[in-house]
Amino acid sequence: MLRWEGGRVSVLDPGRPIGFRVAGGRSCVGARDTPCPVRAPVPARAAGARCLECSRLDRAFSVAADGVPDDPRTFRVYLAWFGPGVVKVGITAEERGAARLREQGAVAYTWLGRGPLMAARRTEELLRAALGVPDRVPYARKRVLRSALPPVGERRAEVARLHARAAGLDGWAETLERLECRVVDHSRLFGLDGLPVAAASVRELVDGGVVAGRLAAAAGPDLYLSADDPRTGGDRIVVLDTRLVTGWALTGADADEGIRVPLAPLPALPGAEGAGQEGLF
Repeated sequence: MLRWEGGRVSVLDPGRPIGFRVAGGRSCVGARDTPCPVRAPVPARAAGARCLECSRLDRAFSVAADGVPDDPRTFRVYLAWFGPGVVKVGITAEERGAARLREQGAVAYTWLGRGPLMAARRTEELLRAALGVPDRVPYARKRVLRSALPPVGERRAEVARLHARAAGLDGWAETLERLECRVVDHSRLFGLDGLPVAAASVRELVDGGVVAGRLAAAAGPDLYLSADDPRTGGDRIVVLDTRLVTGWALTGADADEGIRVPLAPLPALPGAEGAGQEGLF
Protein backbone atom coordinates (compact mmCIF):
# COMPACT_ATOMS: atom_id res chain seq x y z
CA MET A 1 0.00 0.00 0.00
CA LEU A 2 0.98 3.63 -0.50
CA ARG A 3 1.06 6.01 2.46
CA TRP A 4 0.57 9.68 1.64
CA GLU A 5 1.44 12.75 3.67
CA GLY A 6 -1.39 13.30 6.13
CA GLY A 7 -1.91 9.59 6.79
CA ARG A 8 -4.08 8.61 3.80
CA VAL A 9 -3.47 5.07 2.54
CA SER A 10 -4.01 3.65 -0.97
CA VAL A 11 -4.40 -0.14 -1.24
CA LEU A 12 -2.53 -1.46 -4.28
CA ASP A 13 -5.08 -3.77 -5.86
CA PRO A 14 -4.47 -4.96 -9.46
CA GLY A 15 -6.30 -2.75 -11.93
CA ARG A 16 -6.47 0.18 -9.53
CA PRO A 17 -6.24 3.55 -11.31
CA ILE A 18 -3.26 5.61 -10.18
CA GLY A 19 -2.59 9.14 -11.34
CA PHE A 20 -0.85 12.29 -10.15
CA ARG A 21 0.56 15.55 -11.46
CA VAL A 22 3.81 17.01 -10.10
CA ALA A 23 4.00 20.59 -8.89
CA GLY A 24 7.02 22.66 -7.86
CA GLY A 25 10.38 21.27 -6.80
CA ARG A 26 11.51 18.39 -4.61
CA SER A 27 12.32 19.03 -0.93
CA CYS A 28 13.85 17.01 1.89
CA VAL A 29 11.29 15.02 3.93
CA GLY A 30 13.33 15.08 7.15
CA ALA A 31 14.20 12.10 9.33
CA ARG A 32 12.77 10.15 12.25
CA ASP A 33 9.45 12.06 12.17
CA THR A 34 11.38 15.33 12.36
CA PRO A 35 10.82 17.77 9.44
CA CYS A 36 13.88 19.11 7.67
CA PRO A 37 14.49 22.53 9.29
CA VAL A 38 15.42 24.18 5.97
CA ARG A 39 13.32 22.11 3.53
CA ALA A 40 16.51 21.59 1.56
CA PRO A 41 16.21 20.84 -2.18
CA VAL A 42 16.82 17.21 -3.21
CA PRO A 43 17.95 15.94 -6.66
CA ALA A 44 15.08 14.54 -8.75
CA ARG A 45 16.88 11.25 -9.47
CA ALA A 46 17.87 10.50 -5.86
CA ALA A 47 16.27 7.34 -4.46
CA GLY A 48 15.83 8.98 -1.06
CA ALA A 49 14.34 12.42 -0.50
CA ARG A 50 16.71 13.49 2.28
CA CYS A 51 19.42 16.11 2.43
CA LEU A 52 22.86 15.22 3.76
CA GLU A 53 22.16 16.26 7.35
CA CYS A 54 18.81 14.44 7.57
CA SER A 55 20.37 11.34 6.01
CA ARG A 56 23.00 11.33 8.76
CA LEU A 57 20.31 11.64 11.43
CA ASP A 58 18.33 8.77 9.92
CA ARG A 59 21.39 6.51 9.72
CA ALA A 60 22.39 7.31 13.30
CA PHE A 61 19.44 5.24 14.55
CA SER A 62 19.55 2.55 11.88
CA VAL A 63 20.03 -1.12 12.72
CA ALA A 64 21.45 -1.65 9.25
CA ALA A 65 24.20 0.85 10.05
CA ASP A 66 24.76 -0.65 13.54
CA GLY A 67 23.46 2.58 15.01
CA VAL A 68 21.71 0.73 17.88
CA PRO A 69 24.07 -2.13 18.87
CA ASP A 70 22.25 -2.78 22.18
CA ASP A 71 18.80 -3.25 20.60
CA PRO A 72 17.12 -5.83 22.88
CA ARG A 73 14.75 -7.24 20.24
CA THR A 74 15.00 -10.66 18.61
CA PHE A 75 16.28 -10.57 15.03
CA ARG A 76 16.04 -12.99 12.15
CA VAL A 77 18.61 -13.77 9.45
CA TYR A 78 17.05 -14.29 6.03
CA LEU A 79 18.00 -15.41 2.54
CA ALA A 80 16.26 -13.35 -0.16
CA TRP A 81 16.04 -14.49 -3.81
CA PHE A 82 15.59 -11.98 -6.66
CA GLY A 83 16.42 -14.05 -9.72
CA PRO A 84 18.55 -17.01 -10.85
CA GLY A 85 21.83 -16.87 -8.94
CA VAL A 86 21.03 -13.46 -7.41
CA VAL A 87 20.40 -13.55 -3.66
CA LYS A 88 21.36 -11.67 -0.52
CA VAL A 89 21.61 -12.43 3.18
CA GLY A 90 20.27 -9.89 5.66
CA ILE A 91 18.65 -9.39 9.06
CA THR A 92 15.36 -7.91 10.23
CA ALA A 93 13.60 -7.51 13.56
CA GLU A 94 11.43 -10.56 14.22
CA GLU A 95 8.45 -8.37 15.18
CA ARG A 96 8.35 -7.05 11.60
CA GLY A 97 7.72 -10.50 10.16
CA ALA A 98 8.34 -10.60 6.40
CA ALA A 99 7.74 -6.87 5.86
CA ARG A 100 11.43 -6.26 5.11
CA LEU A 101 11.39 -8.95 2.40
CA ARG A 102 8.34 -7.42 0.76
CA GLU A 103 9.88 -3.94 0.94
CA GLN A 104 12.96 -5.20 -0.92
CA GLY A 105 10.87 -6.91 -3.58
CA ALA A 106 12.24 -10.38 -2.79
CA VAL A 107 10.52 -12.83 -5.14
CA ALA A 108 11.22 -15.68 -2.70
CA TYR A 109 12.87 -16.08 0.69
CA THR A 110 13.49 -18.36 3.65
CA TRP A 111 14.57 -17.73 7.22
CA LEU A 112 17.99 -18.97 8.32
CA GLY A 113 18.10 -18.24 12.05
CA ARG A 114 16.87 -16.09 14.94
CA GLY A 115 18.46 -14.58 18.04
CA PRO A 116 20.03 -11.42 19.55
CA LEU A 117 21.10 -8.58 17.26
CA MET A 118 24.86 -9.07 17.49
CA ALA A 119 24.56 -12.85 17.00
CA ALA A 120 22.38 -12.25 13.95
CA ARG A 121 24.83 -9.67 12.60
CA ARG A 122 27.89 -11.95 13.06
CA THR A 123 26.12 -14.84 11.35
CA GLU A 124 24.94 -12.58 8.54
CA GLU A 125 28.53 -11.50 7.87
CA LEU A 126 29.77 -15.10 8.04
CA LEU A 127 27.22 -16.28 5.48
CA ARG A 128 27.84 -13.38 3.12
CA ALA A 129 31.57 -14.10 3.05
CA ALA A 130 31.24 -17.88 2.83
CA LEU A 131 28.54 -17.90 0.16
CA GLY A 132 29.88 -14.96 -1.82
CA VAL A 133 26.67 -12.92 -1.72
CA PRO A 134 26.34 -9.12 -1.50
CA ASP A 135 24.78 -6.98 1.22
CA ARG A 136 22.47 -5.40 -1.35
CA VAL A 137 21.09 -5.95 -4.86
CA PRO A 138 20.42 -2.77 -6.89
CA TYR A 139 16.76 -2.20 -7.73
CA ALA A 140 17.65 -1.66 -11.39
CA ARG A 141 18.92 -5.22 -11.52
CA LYS A 142 15.87 -6.58 -9.70
CA ARG A 143 13.60 -5.04 -12.36
CA VAL A 144 15.51 -6.75 -15.16
CA LEU A 145 15.44 -10.11 -13.38
CA ARG A 146 11.65 -9.97 -12.90
CA SER A 147 11.18 -9.91 -16.67
CA ALA A 148 12.24 -13.55 -17.05
CA LEU A 149 11.56 -15.47 -13.84
CA PRO A 150 11.93 -19.27 -13.92
CA PRO A 151 9.01 -21.47 -12.78
CA VAL A 152 8.15 -21.35 -9.08
CA GLY A 153 9.47 -24.89 -8.54
CA GLU A 154 12.91 -23.92 -9.80
CA ARG A 155 12.94 -20.84 -7.58
CA ARG A 156 12.04 -22.85 -4.49
CA ALA A 157 14.66 -25.49 -5.29
CA GLU A 158 17.42 -22.89 -5.66
CA VAL A 159 16.55 -21.27 -2.32
CA ALA A 160 16.40 -24.68 -0.62
CA ARG A 161 19.84 -25.66 -1.97
CA LEU A 162 21.41 -22.46 -0.69
CA HIS A 163 19.72 -22.84 2.70
CA ALA A 164 21.23 -26.32 2.99
CA ARG A 165 24.67 -24.99 2.11
CA ALA A 166 24.37 -22.18 4.68
CA ALA A 167 23.18 -24.60 7.37
CA GLY A 168 26.25 -26.77 6.79
CA LEU A 169 28.73 -24.00 7.49
CA ASP A 170 30.67 -23.79 10.74
CA GLY A 171 31.05 -20.58 12.72
CA TRP A 172 27.42 -19.61 13.35
CA ALA A 173 26.96 -17.57 16.53
CA GLU A 174 26.16 -19.95 19.40
CA THR A 175 23.20 -17.87 20.59
CA LEU A 176 21.53 -17.93 17.17
CA GLU A 177 18.79 -20.54 16.76
CA ARG A 178 18.89 -22.21 13.36
CA LEU A 179 15.59 -22.37 11.48
CA GLU A 180 14.49 -25.02 9.00
CA CYS A 181 13.96 -24.18 5.35
CA ARG A 182 10.47 -22.94 4.52
CA VAL A 183 10.50 -21.15 1.19
CA VAL A 184 7.91 -18.39 0.70
CA ASP A 185 7.24 -17.17 -2.85
CA HIS A 186 5.88 -13.64 -3.40
CA SER A 187 5.20 -13.75 -7.16
CA ARG A 188 1.43 -14.08 -6.78
CA LEU A 189 1.31 -11.46 -4.00
CA PHE A 190 3.28 -9.01 -6.17
CA GLY A 191 1.26 -9.80 -9.30
CA LEU A 192 4.29 -10.94 -11.30
CA ASP A 193 2.72 -14.11 -12.75
CA GLY A 194 1.95 -13.43 -16.39
CA LEU A 195 3.12 -9.82 -16.18
CA PRO A 196 4.22 -8.44 -19.60
CA VAL A 197 7.83 -7.31 -19.85
CA ALA A 198 8.18 -3.68 -18.77
CA ALA A 199 9.11 -1.32 -21.58
CA ALA A 200 10.63 1.45 -19.47
CA SER A 201 11.00 2.96 -16.01
CA VAL A 202 10.46 6.49 -14.75
CA ARG A 203 13.86 8.16 -14.67
CA GLU A 204 12.79 11.21 -12.68
CA LEU A 205 9.82 13.43 -11.91
CA VAL A 206 9.66 17.02 -13.16
CA ASP A 207 7.52 20.05 -12.41
CA GLY A 208 4.30 19.71 -14.42
CA GLY A 209 4.90 16.04 -15.23
CA VAL A 210 2.14 13.42 -15.07
CA VAL A 211 2.25 9.75 -14.09
CA ALA A 212 -1.03 7.93 -14.66
CA GLY A 213 -2.20 4.43 -15.52
CA ARG A 214 -3.64 1.27 -14.00
CA LEU A 215 -1.71 -0.89 -11.57
CA ALA A 216 -0.53 -4.18 -13.07
CA ALA A 217 1.85 -5.30 -10.30
CA ALA A 218 3.75 -4.01 -7.26
CA ALA A 219 7.07 -5.37 -5.98
CA GLY A 220 8.94 -3.55 -3.24
CA PRO A 221 8.94 0.17 -4.09
CA ASP A 222 8.22 -0.54 -7.76
CA LEU A 223 4.75 -0.02 -9.24
CA TYR A 224 4.12 -1.55 -12.66
CA LEU A 225 1.64 0.70 -14.45
CA SER A 226 -0.24 -0.15 -17.61
CA ALA A 227 -0.41 3.13 -19.52
CA ASP A 228 -1.05 4.39 -23.04
CA ASP A 229 1.86 4.07 -25.46
CA PRO A 230 1.79 7.17 -27.70
CA ARG A 231 3.93 5.42 -30.32
CA THR A 232 1.61 2.46 -30.93
CA GLY A 233 -1.74 3.56 -29.54
CA GLY A 234 -1.79 0.47 -27.31
CA ASP A 235 -0.70 -0.07 -23.74
CA ARG A 236 2.78 -0.56 -22.29
CA ILE A 237 4.12 -1.39 -18.84
CA VAL A 238 6.14 1.36 -17.16
CA VAL A 239 7.83 0.93 -13.78
CA LEU A 240 7.59 3.70 -11.19
CA ASP A 241 10.03 3.56 -8.27
CA THR A 242 7.93 5.19 -5.56
CA ARG A 243 11.08 6.35 -3.77
CA LEU A 244 11.33 8.98 -6.53
CA VAL A 245 7.91 10.36 -5.52
CA THR A 246 8.69 11.43 -1.94
CA GLY A 247 9.47 15.09 -1.45
CA TRP A 248 7.28 16.36 -4.30
CA ALA A 249 3.97 18.21 -4.10
CA LEU A 250 1.36 16.19 -6.02
CA THR A 251 -2.16 16.76 -7.27
CA GLY A 252 -4.57 14.20 -8.70
CA ALA A 253 -4.73 13.13 -12.36
CA ASP A 254 -7.03 10.79 -14.29
CA ALA A 255 -5.67 7.31 -15.02
CA ASP A 256 -6.02 7.84 -18.79
CA GLU A 257 -3.73 10.90 -18.90
CA GLY A 258 -0.70 8.68 -19.52
CA ILE A 259 2.90 9.16 -18.46
CA ARG A 260 4.58 12.46 -19.29
CA VAL A 261 7.89 12.42 -17.41
CA PRO A 262 11.39 11.36 -18.54
CA LEU A 263 11.69 7.57 -19.00
CA ALA A 264 14.60 5.16 -19.23
CA PRO A 265 14.44 1.94 -21.32
CA LEU A 266 14.69 -1.39 -19.55
CA PRO A 267 16.67 -4.35 -20.92
CA ALA A 268 14.26 -7.20 -21.69
CA LEU A 269 16.41 -10.07 -20.44
CA PRO A 270 18.60 -10.68 -17.37
CA GLY A 271 21.48 -11.56 -19.71
CA ALA A 272 21.78 -7.88 -20.52
CA GLU A 273 23.39 -7.37 -17.12
CA GLY A 274 25.58 -10.45 -17.21
CA ALA A 275 25.39 -13.71 -15.35
CA GLY A 276 24.44 -14.10 -11.72
CA GLN A 277 26.72 -13.80 -8.72
CA GLU A 278 29.81 -15.91 -8.49
CA GLY A 279 30.37 -18.44 -5.73
CA LEU A 280 26.81 -19.55 -4.99
CA PHE A 281 26.78 -23.15 -6.22
